[in-house]
Amino acid sequence: MLLEVIATTVRDAVLAEQSGADRIELITGILEGGLTPSCGLIDEVVHSTTIPVQVMIRPHSQSFCYDQRDLSVMIKDIQTVKRIGAHGIVLGALTSERGIDHEALRRLLDEAEGLSVTFHRAFDEASNLEKALEELLAYSQIDRVLTSGGKPNVLDAQEEIRQLVKQTDHSHLRILAGSGLTVSAIPAFLQATGVKEIHFGRGVRMNNNPLHEIDTEQIKNMKNI
Repeated sequence: MLLEVIATTVRDAVLAEQSGADRIELITGILEGGLTPSCGLIDEVVHSTTIPVQVMIRPHSQSFCYDQRDLSVMIKDIQTVKRIGAHGIVLGALTSERGIDHEALRRLLDEAEGLSVTFHRAFDEASNLEKALEELLAYSQIDRVLTSGGKPNVLDAQEEIRQLVKQTDHSHLRILAGSGLTVSAIPAFLQATGVKEIHFGRGVRMNNNPLHEIDTEQIKNMKNI
């Protein structure tokens, strides 16, 4: 099991690594679902940790539909991530009809050459998850899809997650499951879905509060599982 943990500060990232996290998703605006962090934060986290850091590329929280000015901002942010030396990026783009925005995605991936890429939970807003995943499988640069199976809580979407995992069998793409997981639910969830990578935000914070500090004991308990 690979454990990815959301970090919003340098301290978050350091505590997550010390506790056993395998990868960091670095964001700001956690209450808005994650936005692009500052250059300074990216640089400090990358140079204060040794585990892979995936940086959120999301210029606003209005929607996952981006115009040309949004894409220009995102491209510049990707260039910054590459210059600093982070492991990868987290992005996603949809059309107004809730399909994958291939034009936007191709532009962003062209700039992201050499980086690991996660397609984020914009995926869960797609009108047809199976079709969206099939289309994402065509992109060799995309390593994983972060999803809750199209539902607010991934524990209510175990069958959907199992089908997505099955759809990616023998491919380069991994399903990264997140949103609503708890430590006690992990063993049964992994067995029911076949997921190999899980993602935690508020679930590894004090009092389950997204604005509180990382709970190192929670991460250690997960890794013991």
